[in-house]
Formats: sequence, C-alpha cells, structure tokens
Amino acid sequence: LKEYLDFLIKQDLVEERLVGKRRVVYAVTQRGITVLKYFRELKQVLPIVEEARQQVPALF
Repeated sequence: LKEYLDFLIKQDLVEERLVGKRRVVYAVTQRGITVLKYFRELKQVLPIVEEARQQVPALF
C-alpha cells in the first residue's frame, strides 16, 4: 500500500496531511480529481469502441 501511495504522491494525485500531532491522512488533490474524471469518461467510451471493433470484419 505504501508503494502505491508514494507513487500517487509523486504524481501529485494524492497528498499527505497531518491531523493533530501524529496522525497522517491522505487526500486527493485537484489534479487527482481531474484524472479520476478523465478515467470515468474513458470507462464510458471504451465499451463503445470495443463494440465498434467487434462489428468491423477482421482483415487477418
């Protein structure tokens, strides 16, 4: 889990926040929210692309 969080932090998708004196929490950054939005849009489009690909006859 730490590896994933470190990666997301380095990509500026998540940030560490200190709550109180010792508690660390993680929050999604504005960039992270934007990336999630694009992934959701792609998820909606990909089934349409796959459906169209299946309707085109294979050349090989």
